[in-house]
Amino acid sequence: MAKTRVYELAKELGLESKEILARAQELGLEVKTASSGLEDDGVALVKLSYDDSASTAAEDAEPDAPAPAVEAEEVAAEPAPSPPSDEPETPADAPAPGTQAEVERSEDDDRIVEVTEGVTAHEFGRLIGERTGEIVRQLMNMGEIVPGGGQIPVEAIEPLGEHFGWTVLVERAPEEEEVDTGRQRSLVEYEDDPASLEDRPPVIVIMGHVDHGKTQLLDTIRSANVVAGEAGGITQHIGAYQIERNDNKLTFIDTPGHEAFTALRARGADVTDLAIIVVAANDGVMPQTVEAINHAKAAGVPIIVAINKMDLEAADPYGVRAALTQYDLVVEELGGDIVSAEISALDGTGVDDLLDMIALVAEVEELKANPKAPAVGTVIESQLDIGRGSTATVIVQRGTLKRGDAIVAGAVSGRVRAMYDENGNQLKEAGPSSPVLITGWGEVPSAGDMFQVVQNERTARKLAAAEADKIRTSEFVVPTATERLGALLEQFRTEDHAELRLVVKTDAHGSLEALREAIGKIKRDDGKVSIIHSGVGGITSNDVMLAEASEAIIYGFNSRPDAAARQAAKEQAIDIRTFSIIYEMLDDIESLLVGELAPDEVERFLGVADVRATFRAPRYGLVAGCYVTEGEINRNAAARLVRDGVVVYEGRITSLRRFKDDVQSVAQGFECGIGLENFRDIKEGDTIESFEVREVART
Repeated sequence: MAKTRVYELAKELGLESKEILARAQELGLEVKTASSGLEDDGVALVKLSYDDSASTAAEDAEPDAPAPAVEAEEVAAEPAPSPPSDEPETPADAPAPGTQAEVERSEDDDRIVEVTEGVTAHEFGRLIGERTGEIVRQLMNMGEIVPGGGQIPVEAIEPLGEHFGWTVLVERAPEEEEVDTGRQRSLVEYEDDPASLEDRPPVIVIMGHVDHGKTQLLDTIRSANVVAGEAGGITQHIGAYQIERNDNKLTFIDTPGHEAFTALRARGADVTDLAIIVVAANDGVMPQTVEAINHAKAAGVPIIVAINKMDLEAADPYGVRAALTQYDLVVEELGGDIVSAEISALDGTGVDDLLDMIALVAEVEELKANPKAPAVGTVIESQLDIGRGSTATVIVQRGTLKRGDAIVAGAVSGRVRAMYDENGNQLKEAGPSSPVLITGWGEVPSAGDMFQVVQNERTARKLAAAEADKIRTSEFVVPTATERLGALLEQFRTEDHAELRLVVKTDAHGSLEALREAIGKIKRDDGKVSIIHSGVGGITSNDVMLAEASEAIIYGFNSRPDAAARQAAKEQAIDIRTFSIIYEMLDDIESLLVGELAPDEVERFLGVADVRATFRAPRYGLVAGCYVTEGEINRNAAARLVRDGVVVYEGRITSLRRFKDDVQSVAQGFECGIGLENFRDIKEGDTIESFEVREVART
């Protein structure tokens, strides 16, 4: 006869494995770990030690006596296996799963119903055999307006039961329903017994420069697997897929680029185990390649380089490997530890070798998870499907997700009505690292939110409502960049090993190299400065996204943020600091590292105007015909001219006109003519920023 393991019994009783293990040892049972097995007698002994009343009932009951009515009700309340289709299930007369209510009949046939605080009108009606409409109508007569799915006020439950001839015993809601309230949006915490962990497939993301072959590689891997496995169903894009390779499974996340990858990280979703950087052998390392490398490094995941397009005559894999050394990626062929593979995603050459290398790196990482725990994972993509309703693609990270499970992700709850793989096949369950499309959500969940399986749908709704309240509250308290920086500086002052992380953008490669070298020399005994990403050009929303995910500060040297970056920085409270003099920028970085806040002067943004045309005026010289897109432009204010994200002029606005009139300021949404002091090289497409500098006290 099969034994029941300690952790299985703990799951059944809703307790921690270590608690059950300790109790079993106290009772003299021979168990050593959470994976130790218990005979049926031992299981019964542990259960009885937690329930004296059950023990008494067991002693009084005859061996062949029928089970108590309570147990019959509980059996009736268990969820039936879900049908394979998406059709809604027909409600049964028995209480719904998770109503937390039990019915008892005493020997003198008194009608007694035991319910938990928070029972809904619909649940209460089914429990006592009355229509929901009758329950709602009686509540209205009692002065309580409660819809069918609404919770009955505690003070109204007993009088309501008396009206229908029932004695109601009300129990307080169990405390376990409140565990982890408000934490789904960033993190669902769990702890598994090491003995319960088993090997799981790796989760891989593929990144790289545009047109270097990311999509082609994903399609080649997927197509080869579909042919080899003769998969049925309709192939569909679900944002991720899983293949089998030499009895090993590999899960690939099909993201549109490193931006989506970092967006998941910014929300606390560290779901990936490996990153494949695709580099075209004919083009070499390009700007987005560098961004992908820096994003993967910031995530702290192992990197494998796939040198693609080896079928072309211009392919230069040696040049690619040499160029990668500039970004601290030294491949094995050059004496480093980064795995690389030469492939052609177009004809499939070398792809098998790449998959073998992925499996090898994953094996070294020793990726494990507990497949028998309640499922936890991350939402990768979500959408509203016309035929299926709210759907979401998830990666299961721990446990096994089953059809019929009650789930919650952030402020959205639901029940797994159906699960599909990327080939459209329905699944009954999905284990660790499995990507599946789920239907049955109450609303569309947010990508990046972690989900978890909970006791029942009522618990899921309660957790989702608590998270929604938390989100609404947080919307009223939005931290500023200054407040965020102040908290960061407090860490620098108090931590023993502080690390100041920077995103650096400059106007030219020469400036970038000079700054990287100078910043590398800034140190303190127990702190350091790390440049997680650097580049030439304007500051973009991608830079802001990376700074948010990595808790970094953005520095620009003669480089300015565009409108999207400014808006993203405002929403995410990311500090963007720009300079036109190198030593001032270096002084600022050094001050931050030692925990000193800000310079003696701060810049306040006033407005932005796009240059739509240029013309000459006899009195003013070259005038820029502009349209104000943000804030307002003030005459005599400080200004800078930005071209392609790079500052080409900084000075003062000498003339500001509306039609033929001189004006002091022009607000957003209006056109104007702007003249700059001692500067005539203005071109269509340039941007003029207006700002002012104020002195502040150093803290």
